Amino acid sequence: MDVTAEIQVVPIGAGVSVRKEIRRVVEILEGFDLTLETHASGTNLEGKLVTILQATEAVHETLHREGVVRLVTYLKLESRTDKTPTLAGKRL
Repeated sequence: MDVTAEIQVVPIGAGVSVRKEIRRVVEILEGFDLTLETHASGTNLEGKLVTILQATEAVHETLHREGVVRLVTYLKLESRTDKTPTLAGKRL
């Protein structure tokens, strides 16, 4: 199933700046067959639902393995039956 999504990963207890951890999140997501658009509060995604869920799992597994103790992730998904959802179709 093709979907669009927004993911926001929040490392907790990583200090005041989480730039390093968020850069790592983007690196991990770029390893998957997804279209990404980063923005100030998260990342927009386009791709297969299963791929987005696998990528989210990989983010958690990798950051925990690399020392981040606690993560909170907000994942917003949109699917459609009338057409294939795309990020390009969301632009104003």
